Amino acid sequence: MNEIDPTIKEIINRCYPYIKEFNPAQKAVIETGYLESKDNYIITIPTASGKTILGILAALKTLLNNGKIIYAVPLISLQNEKYKEFKIFEQYGFKVGKHPRNCDIAVMVFESFDALTRHSLNSTQDINLIIIDEFHMIGDYSRGPTIECAITRIKKMNKGTRLIALSATLQNIDEIAQWLNAKTVTHDYRPIPLHKEIISAEEYNTSNKNDVIVHFLKKSIEESTQMLTFVSTRRFTETLADYTAKKIKNKIPPEKKEIYKEIATKILEIPQNSGSQPTQVCFNLAKCIENGIAFHHAGLFDKQKQLIEEEFKKGNLLMITATPSLMYGVNLPSKNVIIRDYTRWTDQGQINIPVFDYEQMSGRAGRPGYDTEGNSYILSKTIDESMYLDEYYIHGEIEITNSKLIDNEDALLRQIITQISSNQANNIETLIDFFNETFYGYQIAHPFNNMGLGLSDEMIKYEISNAVEYLIHNQIIRVTPSGLQTTPLGQLISKNNYGIKTAILLKEYHNISEEFKPAQLIYTICKTKDMPLINIKFRKNKEHIQERLNEEEIYTSQITNKEATAASLLEWIDERKENEIENYLNVYAASTRRAAYEASNLIRFYHEMSETLGDFKNMDQIESLKSRLYYGIKEDLIPIVTSIKRLGRQKSRKLVDLFGTNLNNISKEELMKVDGIGDKLADNIVNHYQK
Repeated sequence: MNEIDPTIKEIINRCYPYIKEFNPAQKAVIETGYLESKDNYIITIPTASGKTILGILAALKTLLNNGKIIYAVPLISLQNEKYKEFKIFEQYGFKVGKHPRNCDIAVMVFESFDALTRHSLNSTQDINLIIIDEFHMIGDYSRGPTIECAITRIKKMNKGTRLIALSATLQNIDEIAQWLNAKTVTHDYRPIPLHKEIISAEEYNTSNKNDVIVHFLKKSIEESTQMLTFVSTRRFTETLADYTAKKIKNKIPPEKKEIYKEIATKILEIPQNSGSQPTQVCFNLAKCIENGIAFHHAGLFDKQKQLIEEEFKKGNLLMITATPSLMYGVNLPSKNVIIRDYTRWTDQGQINIPVFDYEQMSGRAGRPGYDTEGNSYILSKTIDESMYLDEYYIHGEIEITNSKLIDNEDALLRQIITQISSNQANNIETLIDFFNETFYGYQIAHPFNNMGLGLSDEMIKYEISNAVEYLIHNQIIRVTPSGLQTTPLGQLISKNNYGIKTAILLKEYHNISEEFKPAQLIYTICKTKDMPLINIKFRKNKEHIQERLNEEEIYTSQITNKEATAASLLEWIDERKENEIENYLNVYAASTRRAAYEASNLIRFYHEMSETLGDFKNMDQIESLKSRLYYGIKEDLIPIVTSIKRLGRQKSRKLVDLFGTNLNNISKEELMKVDGIGDKLADNIVNHYQK
């Protein structure tokens, strides 16, 4: 560390004592003059090679010069992880937060960073450094346009702000660097060597790929190592975990069995602590964990996923079976990564996962400080299939990173509204100027790859003109003598992060609904892309979902996850518990609370939209539905639940069933006889009703 500022060196030594010296990849970056430079940088080095430390070095340099920093990440789980990691710097007087208005280093998700550039661009004037982690996500369909346009606004308005992009893999780094006017450093050093291989079930004299996984599991038990196995669906995570757990249960050492049982008990306690009984999925998960195997997918309680991740990091689980979503997010490396399913279902049918995704999954193999090597395996059924996969993945090239700004219609519409509502554009020409500055604009203007056609103005004008016409037709923007302006509805949309198609769908529902029907509104929001869906269990009976919707005069011949979510939310506001919803509707009900929370927010948005459209006749009913979704209650509990903090729906129901809705004359002693009502809570109730 001789070439590092002594103060920075001291901070790194104290906060990261395990770093004795920089590795070759880090040295290669530092030796370019990275810390002294004011240039933008794109740094691409393999997973687990210390990208974060490189970002921190630049951040500390900026902080010591009284500068401010934004550290942008794509996922909330990563935001929370980095926020906790960076809090250690507060001992040196650097405040860490999640918004730059009240801290020195703000850890923000892409959407929040984008919103900052859309609504508070002036507040970014004092930001000296922006670090973008997982920068390869700029080519992602959903999040890519968000970070692309946020960067474009910063480049355009805050030319003095330095940008550092950190990524594991980028094929067309030179093209992206030209767009960003950035220097590049690429290095292939990996602290834990990674061995990649294709393995066929045929080599193991079986046609069942799960048996090959069992073989590796037994080896992991002998070596005291860990495994991550990726499959394509939630159902497969569960069936694989169940299959392998049964196969290896007699191989597990007694001392490990005790650890696994403790974790399984905690898994079942999580729903109980929130007032629900464990679902069948919870029991299945606990049973697998008793043998060291956990499955991980979006159908679990959030705290169950967190517990699985924490225990795996501690080395207290043998294997996690997961959907590909786990390749992003919290850092969960293991010695062996097995990709059992290399295809996924899309609207176009079954396709191979990208080489990019394969590299991301493989990058989880090898734990620094624990393993001397990492192994990544793709499983095939036959030797012939292995040869094809070897050519496709092991020796194949990572896909070129292209802008998805125009592909994602909703993202394009949002950015147009943003530019108009923030007075940064008021006609087609100024909109074209902005989009020419984006990565999309750069790609089509420069024939760097097959996308580059050299027709920037013509193509962008065509896309922008069509989008503007669509927004005018839907009364989101309007033409005035002074140019394009957002309507009151457009202003509302620009201040929220909901999709434009979501807003239009809700507006159309508002315009055709003659009377307020809560179930119909719930079903409508479940049709939007902003609503996280509750999934139906595979091949389960869907009759109860249809029956529940029919009770509310919702008739549909097709039962999908949208219908399952609507039915689940209707049960939720009837005060059903997750296990009851799961048993009745055959859905992954553990995600009901998250879905209900987001549904409540969407109802709030609908409430604001109704006000904006000048319709005030159903305000109280909409507000009531918002509260019912948020708390999971019937209408009679709204006053008590919303008035008493931490009372919750179950204790509220007990109180109302015993005493009615008027608690004015109920004594503290009587209240404390109710299960779950303690001294402090009883005081709160008495103080509220008898003040």
